[in-house]
Amino acid sequence: MKLILKSFAEITIKSRPVRRQFLRQLGKNIRTVLRDLDPQVKVEGEWDNLELLTTLEDPADLQELYARLRCTPGIAHFFQVLEYPLGDLDDIALRCKDHYCELIKGRTFAVRCKRIGKHPYSSVDVERYVGSQLRQQCGASGIDLTRPEVEVRCEVRHQRLLIEYERHQGIGGYPLGTVEQALVLMSGGFDSTVAAYQMMRRGLLTHFCFFNLGGRAHELGVKEVAYYLWKKYGSSHRVLFISVPFEEVLGDILEHVDNGHMGVVLKRMMLKAAEQIADDLELETLVTGEAISQVASQTLTNLAVIDKATSKLVVRPLITEHKQDIISTAVEIGTAEFAEHMPEYCGVISVNPKTRAKLGRVVHEESRLDADILQRAVDRATRVTMDKVLEELGNDVHVEQISEALPGQIVIDIRHPDEVDEHPLILEGIEQMAVPFYAINGRFKDFDPNRQYLLYCDQGMMSKLHAHHLLHEGYANVRVYRPEQGGSRAQAVTHD
Repeated sequence: MKLILKSFAEITIKSRPVRRQFLRQLGKNIRTVLRDLDPQVKVEGEWDNLELLTTLEDPADLQELYARLRCTPGIAHFFQVLEYPLGDLDDIALRCKDHYCELIKGRTFAVRCKRIGKHPYSSVDVERYVGSQLRQQCGASGIDLTRPEVEVRCEVRHQRLLIEYERHQGIGGYPLGTVEQALVLMSGGFDSTVAAYQMMRRGLLTHFCFFNLGGRAHELGVKEVAYYLWKKYGSSHRVLFISVPFEEVLGDILEHVDNGHMGVVLKRMMLKAAEQIADDLELETLVTGEAISQVASQTLTNLAVIDKATSKLVVRPLITEHKQDIISTAVEIGTAEFAEHMPEYCGVISVNPKTRAKLGRVVHEESRLDADILQRAVDRATRVTMDKVLEELGNDVHVEQISEALPGQIVIDIRHPDEVDEHPLILEGIEQMAVPFYAINGRFKDFDPNRQYLLYCDQGMMSKLHAHHLLHEGYANVRVYRPEQGGSRAQAVTHD
């Protein structure tokens, strides 16, 4: 099967060498993303698009291929094509009729033709001739060039005729690896996840930096959403997740900084720490999810004071976005559910936060802090590549695993709802319930403490991590369900 991949429109206005570089990188990214699904996939480039050849035939595999392409930065849209040797106008009309005749019967249509190469006719000639033939022979209700019910799309490419069908929309943007790298300050909420996505979509390799203000549950939640973003939109490249233990820094601020300046000082301390990490990684850009006046520390005056804590460029892709628009984007890209269930932490709560902080006063407040505490936090920061982040979390986790569920026990399927719908877990005589992994920690307190619960996910890592957290929280009635190979289990492809 052949697919034509159209690149992001802004790529087409680049100079020839830059366009060639972008398409070459996009082809490399696609092969990397699809390698485990189709090791024999071929991606070849032309001036304004890429052609992808795959031997996959199983409908489930093809749907997975489409899903990955839809989330690959750099692809504006793609579609399947039927390819034929180029004939005359009558032959083009016949090929279009074979595929579209039943689709346009009783409906309005328009013919869209793109032509590349030297031919005795123009693309408009093709559209007019094919349109007239289809209208006469297929029983269409008419031609509507503005708002047709069906678009008949074809390409005359040198000596080939391509008939397009089943178009898919991509996310556009630049291919990952064609622009610089950046360090995203990640809290796991709506704003920082959307900001990270926006940077990835623009072609930047985004490393994730999390400042842990207290609690393994929050770190687990942030790692999960960071892994989700990377797996869905950026798995063509390896990036880092950096976790900085910031509890001691926060305690120093709470003890020594004026109440109204705590928020600004905390943000400045994070930028100072992030600057050191970025220097070590040879990065020049820091990214945050701040938007103008969303909270007291994000007034223009305060943001200017915060920025002076670092010599790095601080990019805020959401700076003028409204909160509801940010939430809508989070829903669209799949991070809203993570944000809604992100564990809370005890941060800085100012009774009367300053909205117009003065740099001199802020510097004076910071002079009361112990610089060694900030340096210790940076020195103790941990790094792990995103492809190993969940595995690294589970290295020191020991949870009892059950290979066979017994009557009276309840199996909780913690996979993403989409995966549960596509590949349901089937267990005869065993009570089951579905609670997504991002909600299990918050909802478990409402379950019957006298029942035994077995957490299930396809590969076992996510269930192991959440079972460990629940045990740590004092719930003794939780284990992991890991059926033996070949036993009853969901035939699912997951990213946990």
